[in-house]
Amino acid sequence: MKSFHKYFPAFISLTTVTLPVAGQKHTDTRPNIIFILADDMGYGDLACYGNKIIQTPNIDKLAAEGIRFTQAYAGSAVSSPSRCALLTGKHTGHGTVRDNFAKKGGLTGLKNGNTIRRMHLLPEDTTIATILSAVGYKTCIVNKWHLDGFNPNAGPLDRGFDEFYGWLVSKDESNLPYYYPALRYYNRELKEIFENRNNARGIHNSDLSIRESIGFIERNRKNPFFLYLAFDVPHEPYFINDLEPYGSMPLSETAKLYASLITHTDKAIGNLIEYLEKNNLRDNTLIIFASDNGGAAQAPLEELNCNAGLRGRKALLYEGGIKVPFIVNYPGKIKPGQIKDDLIYFPDVMPTLAAFSGAKLPHNVDGISILPLLQGKRQNTGKRILYWEFPGQQVAIRKGKWKAVSVNKSSELELYDISKDPFEKNNLASRYPKIVNELKREIEKSRVASPYYE
Repeated sequence: MKSFHKYFPAFISLTTVTLPVAGQKHTDTRPNIIFILADDMGYGDLACYGNKIIQTPNIDKLAAEGIRFTQAYAGSAVSSPSRCALLTGKHTGHGTVRDNFAKKGGLTGLKNGNTIRRMHLLPEDTTIATILSAVGYKTCIVNKWHLDGFNPNAGPLDRGFDEFYGWLVSKDESNLPYYYPALRYYNRELKEIFENRNNARGIHNSDLSIRESIGFIERNRKNPFFLYLAFDVPHEPYFINDLEPYGSMPLSETAKLYASLITHTDKAIGNLIEYLEKNNLRDNTLIIFASDNGGAAQAPLEELNCNAGLRGRKALLYEGGIKVPFIVNYPGKIKPGQIKDDLIYFPDVMPTLAAFSGAKLPHNVDGISILPLLQGKRQNTGKRILYWEFPGQQVAIRKGKWKAVSVNKSSELELYDISKDPFEKNNLASRYPKIVNELKREIEKSRVASPYYE
């Protein structure tokens, strides 16, 4: 029994593993895991987080029948470093990818005709897929990877995943035109999407992603599986064939498109859940929903209240850039109807999924397992340190109720009491210099210099 406790620690009360006995077939009842990630969805874009216009009944149902976190944070305020933190368990003071662009590391390529440099995940970076594969999970990412930079040898199949259906930064043609792609990677093969040939716009990216997700699950339903479903929605440019139910509403065209993209994707998520239910997979499937960062400058931020009034937006380390919706649903294992204000963020996902699966964690992760919270137990998250940076440009740190932030490399730290001032309106740095100095020391302890950034 010693080896059993090594690989399946004290989380058995939430998820059961049945051991084989002589003459009996082994039954693995560890949960299937689906992590759904939106792209540039603001904290206030979902009805269950207070939006009064955008309709999201299927995501709302996940929240109503599970846990809705109100103080959850992404790994960064932009895509690549946020996804790096999610998949490696390291915050941006330790992770390999700390910004969408790199000054020194990675490889050069083109973006909108301009030469830029991007960093990529390295072979030595351990991902969630790596640790779950090691304990028998079949792993798949659908749609957006965004951690290859311009390195064609740094795709999902090179970093732990068994299957990949989607697009790569290093192969720009695999995501054109946006939302109705004509070409798509199926593992390592670039294939034509016939419905979208000649700009036909026959199948939306969200529906294509669900089709690919169901295909992966259908092939691997007899194994525990991990599906990382990374939608493009609602990242700009905003276009979709059907504007219902917003076409006749008194909204700007941008708002109609934006809201339609979210509602359309919510319906696609509903189709995935329906498939799970019809195939008796739902009760043993853990579903997590989150966004990679806050709403973007191009979004109808004020018109639709995308960031729920929070200060800032995508690319800024104020709350509007990093505070995100985070929903956890596991039928029969997680009590429904919960709202939790515990401090959590993306580096916690790897340790938590390791606890669910019995996987072994790398020794140097920054996150913690939030399994006790999901079990309904108390967990002391109030004094923990959460850290973010854009190297040489911005920094933010959260400890308990206090948040220190600077979004300009030449500016002093601002200090906010988030418990009383969630909209970061009252800078208290001059009133509490000791707390500022304490958080400055924590910032220094929270990071190591990166050879890939300045």
